Amino acid sequence: MLTNSTSAWPEPPYYAAILSTWHTGEDLEGYAETAVQMVQAAESQPGYLGRESLEGPDGHELTVVYYTTDEAIRRWREIAEHLVAQRLGRERWYEAYEVRIARVERSYRFQRRRALN
Repeated sequence: MLTNSTSAWPEPPYYAAILSTWHTGEDLEGYAETAVQMVQAAESQPGYLGRESLEGPDGHELTVVYYTTDEAIRRWREIAEHLVAQRLGRERWYEAYEVRIARVERSYRFQRRRALN
């Protein structure tokens, strides 16, 4: 499943927080509820641009969240409700996770044009 919450990307450079997670399969309801809250909180953060997310059948999830600056990512990481979600993730929901921060230097796009009927 791909979730893309941006309709138009800005011109680079901008930054990406790449989160790879492997789920325990425990407390799926609590995880889903917290994930919705975290998306809403992230969207209200200064510098937030959008996100993309993929989920595999094996419990692996890949989420990329885009921000205008590296500092915006650092501020997001320290928000109180996000700190609580991080703790719960380590205690309950994740077997493992890895976070990578990247600067997007270039971006390319292709979009098929559909004929109007």
